[in-house]
Amino acid sequence: MIDQVNFREAMSRLVGAVTVITTDGPAGPGGFTASAVCSVTDDPPMLLVCMNRNSRQHNVFSSNGVLCVNVLTADQETISRTFSGAATVQERFQVDRWSTLETGAPALENALVNFDARIVQTVEAGTHSIFLCGIVSVRIEPEDHSGLAYYARKYHPIAVHRRDE
Repeated sequence: MIDQVNFREAMSRLVGAVTVITTDGPAGPGGFTASAVCSVTDDPPMLLVCMNRNSRQHNVFSSNGVLCVNVLTADQETISRTFSGAATVQERFQVDRWSTLETGAPALENALVNFDARIVQTVEAGTHSIFLCGIVSVRIEPEDHSGLAYYARKYHPIAVHRRDE
């Protein structure tokens, strides 16, 4: 069996979009940076989010039952760093501008995409929970924004090439 160090090193070579996952509800607000987000199906629209069960915010997300996947632009690296660092929950939401969509989970203004969702099922796998999320609304920014990716433990802008070029 492969050891954790080699597995983590191998996974660092898997390019991932940088997202900030947020929630709010009876258990209060929460948010963290994640690249472990993936589409599941388009009928019905669903995605999955992986979260370590040892996270201080795990119970907040589980109890609220809603979340918003905020896909970051290349200009929003500071937001990713804030949500992955030692900042308090209140400090995290003081960075940039936030609104809400249908579920009440915070949606980052000017994100590439906001996927507003309800957690419909949770699957336990190793140290993590996999939240299967039904999408209830989306907000999409125009295509002229560059994305932000994480690869080899570093942030990388993803340039936009216009279709007419």
